[in-house]
Amino acid sequence: MSRVPIRLRVTLVFAAAMAFVLAAIGLFLYFRLEAQLDESIDNGLRSRAGEVAALARASDTGLRRSHKTSLIEQDESFAQVLTKEGRLIDSTPQLGSQPVLSASELAKAGVSPASFERSGLPGIEATARLLAAPIEIRNGGLIAVVGSSLGDRNEALDNLAALLLIGGPVALLLASLGGYWAAGSALRPVEAMRRQAAAISASGPEERLPVPPAKDELRRLGQTLNEMLDRIDVTLARERRFVDDASHELRTPLTLHKTELELALRHGGSEKELRATLVSGLEEVDRLVQLAEDLLVVARSEEGGLALALESIPVADLFTVVAERFQIRASESGKPFVVDGAAGLALEGDRLRLEQALTSMVDNAMRYGEGEVRIWAAENGNQVELHVGDRGKGFPPEFIAHAFERFSRADVARSRGGSGLGLAIVEAIALAHGGRVGAANDPGGGANVWIEIPAA
Repeated sequence: MSRVPIRLRVTLVFAAAMAFVLAAIGLFLYFRLEAQLDESIDNGLRSRAGEVAALARASDTGLRRSHKTSLIEQDESFAQVLTKEGRLIDSTPQLGSQPVLSASELAKAGVSPASFERSGLPGIEATARLLAAPIEIRNGGLIAVVGSSLGDRNEALDNLAALLLIGGPVALLLASLGGYWAAGSALRPVEAMRRQAAAISASGPEERLPVPPAKDELRRLGQTLNEMLDRIDVTLARERRFVDDASHELRTPLTLHKTELELALRHGGSEKELRATLVSGLEEVDRLVQLAEDLLVVARSEEGGLALALESIPVADLFTVVAERFQIRASESGKPFVVDGAAGLALEGDRLRLEQALTSMVDNAMRYGEGEVRIWAAENGNQVELHVGDRGKGFPPEFIAHAFERFSRADVARSRGGSGLGLAIVEAIALAHGGRVGAANDPGGGANVWIEIPAA
């Protein structure tokens, strides 16, 4: 059944339900008509039994005076008057002189009115229904037996059954064809969306699925799929930009490294020059390794696979490690390094990742800022903010909104060899911890970058 097309499946289910409904309606009509006809026959028999009883009480002539009345219809209705012992008193002509009731039926009818069905009665072609009722007269008790042929009733039921057996399948066929057409009409927008979806490719991601005008489930499905395509389009654009920027970042150090090696091979030179070339090459290799690691962190963070080893970490310990890391560089660059506001604060996080994030933030401040570089912590509800600031010119105003995007750099940064991944890695680490990041320019001058991590 699962391999059958949806349109045919819907039609089959509709046809099965329709067949059940038609069968139920047909049975209801058949039994309802049967009950009404039986009730009409029984009412007529009771009425005739009353008239026969009235005639029997009025005289001793039995039914002979009723031949010229409308009480008895030849070949359709009949009557007999019997004693309680079963002796025939009088009878309509078609029954002859044979009583129609058996001994057991006589006994039952002598107590109260009783109904019976009998076939093979003289002069009656079809099955007949009998009503036997006791009659109290002056000279004793009699039994009036009236009957009616069920031929017309059976014929009416047979005609109805024939109509149902012929009209039911025809109605079922017409309803199934209508259901098949309705299912196809309802699924036509789905087929249109399928054809359009098959035509959409990476070369034309701006194309969208047609949305039906009716405000129904298919319209909501089309809108949802188009929204999904919008998200995929944004993701593809971001990935293409990522690949382009990564290729550019990798090409520059590789080109420099290749040029230095070619110059060393071509011109030979002294041992000192070769050593300088090797040192420069190692620096470029280190830069490539760091860039590859940075790209790996960003990729894993977007896939939700940035593993964390969470623990309670005193903020002072983090600041101490980072300060030791930049102590020599700070003294050589003439940029004082100040640590403040970490006493008594602790946070829940991965020590190595948080050290990596702080290192990237301080490296940016050392590289692009001026004057004093300061790191400090502040408590914000159940979060701990780790700030890094400098006294330089700060970020260009239009750059702040894009500071944490991959390969996003201010113009001044591009001239100093940055990869543009430092703050993107900071944001990835913060999001992996359930925190957030921020960047702003201080009113007094300089940039302020911070990361917010849940407190321990």
